[in-house]
Parts: sequence; structure tokens; C-alpha cells
Amino acid sequence: MAAMLKHRARAALILRPLVAAPLMLLALAACGGGRIVENDEYNTDSRRARVAGRLSGEQDGLLIMGTDRSNRGGGAGAESGLGVNAYLWRATLDTLSFLPLSSADPFGGVIITDWYSPPATPGERFRATAYIMGRQLRSDGVRISVFRQENRNGTWADAPVAQATATDLENQVLTRARELRSQTAAR
Repeated sequence: MAAMLKHRARAALILRPLVAAPLMLLALAACGGGRIVENDEYNTDSRRARVAGRLSGEQDGLLIMGTDRSNRGGGAGAESGLGVNAYLWRATLDTLSFLPLSSADPFGGVIITDWYSPPATPGERFRATAYIMGRQLRSDGVRISVFRQENRNGTWADAPVAQATATDLENQVLTRARELRSQTAAR
């Protein structure tokens, strides 16, 4: 019995660093953090365009692990530094530009907006989440979920959204992506 306890104690001493090291690496990686995007950053269209340009890989773009910036030819194609189709990514940002941006992951292909209350109807608000499905420009390459809430006695309560709303937004994204691709091909 004592020998078995000694064996378990030795095994625990050996395994502890093997388990602790990856956990410490994960904790260290999580320290990178991010910047919280405030709604007042979207006061003007020019500011919104600058942010969309940075997220779409234009201007200085996204530089990850020594990505070669010298290859500027090729437009928004496969070497744009994005993990998803660049045309769909840019078209989704353009289409959802009326909503304040909460977060955007160009490698995972997820765009999340913050709540937006239209001036005409201050008693309701909307937000959207867009998922870009892959690197190909296809009709099923983007999925958008729209959420709606109504103000009921001072509290926001979830309300149904017509399925056509998300479908219409997806169709607008696809139309804009085709326009972007045509503009690039014409150059």
C-alpha cells in the first residue's frame, strides 16, 4: 500500500508540470486582450469607412506572423490574409455598416454588431451576427442572424424577427460581394 502511494506521488510530481505548462500558456495567451469598440467611434461615415478598411485588410491591413505585404497584386483574392472569402467579408461589413460594430474576427469569419435603435422607432432595437462560411464566394457562403428587442415598461424583451429580414440581408451581402468581385476583375 505504501509503495503504491509513493508511486502515485511520484506520478503526480511528474505530471504536474506537464499539465501546468499548457494551462500557463493558455492564460498568457488570454492576456492579449482586445480593445472595446465604443459607439461614439461610429459618428461619421468616414470614421466607419476607416474602421471597415482596417478590418477588410485594406490600407496597412492585418499583419499576422510576418505576412508578406509586398504582394499587393491579386486584389481581394486568396492571399488577402483573411481566413474567409475577402469579397464576402467586405460585403458583409458594407451591408451591416448601419449597425455599430461590436466585434469582428476576419479569420473565423464572424461579425457581431451591437444593439441599434432606429430613430423612427426608439421602442425597439436590433443587432446582427454574420457568419462567413468559407473561402469560396458561394450563395450559401454567408449566414446572418438578426435579433430584435422591444422596450416593455422600461425593460428590453426579446421579440420575433421575420425570417425574410435575415434572408434579405444575406442577399444584399451576396449582391455587394458580386459587385466587388466585378470591380476587381475590371482592373
